[in-house]
Amino acid sequence: MTTLLHIECSPRKQRSASLEVARSFITRYRENAPDTDIVTLDLWSLALPEFDDLALEAKYAGLNGTPLTAAQQDAWNTLKDLADHLHRADVLVMSVPLWNFSIPYKLKHFIDLVSQKDILFSFDPEHGLEGLLVNKTAVVMYARGLDFSAQSITPATRFDFQKPYVEAWLKFVGVTDVHSVIVEKTILGEDVDRSAREAANQQARRLADSI
Repeated sequence: MTTLLHIECSPRKQRSASLEVARSFITRYRENAPDTDIVTLDLWSLALPEFDDLALEAKYAGLNGTPLTAAQQDAWNTLKDLADHLHRADVLVMSVPLWNFSIPYKLKHFIDLVSQKDILFSFDPEHGLEGLLVNKTAVVMYARGLDFSAQSITPATRFDFQKPYVEAWLKFVGVTDVHSVIVEKTILGEDVDRSAREAANQQARRLADSI
């Protein structure tokens, strides 16, 4: 059975463009593979722990090869349990709105928690860094209010720290089969918004048919 993990990164559940397009993909994907297990990780309803001194001490104890205290181990186990959602999934779907040219802070919080040595990546002097999320497919839905094409006043090459960041992180943790759907210009009026969503939904369904 295939497990699809949807990481919801938008707090706006009814009008979110990124969530709408992600759901179009998931619905079509499940139509094509009815036995798929769909798991949703809503970062806005999840009680994400702080990366506090215990977690930091556990991190550096692991880097130094020193034993963890019981409290440090508990903190580290919390991070491992959170990352297990990613390890168990075959397909990762992320719905990511653009916030201040980058990603929502909840997603950054999640990434900072789980991106740890021996949790999502390994390291040794001979081979260097190696991601541990292998043999997985990622599909990322990016939503943007404005036009980020080369002709716009906010060209992606200068202002987009959303898609490059997410793709760099996925590659770092070992996910190399990455697909994206972009819905943008969602704040340029109802007609433009509707048209952009329809085009992105169609692209998402075609992508679900091809994966």
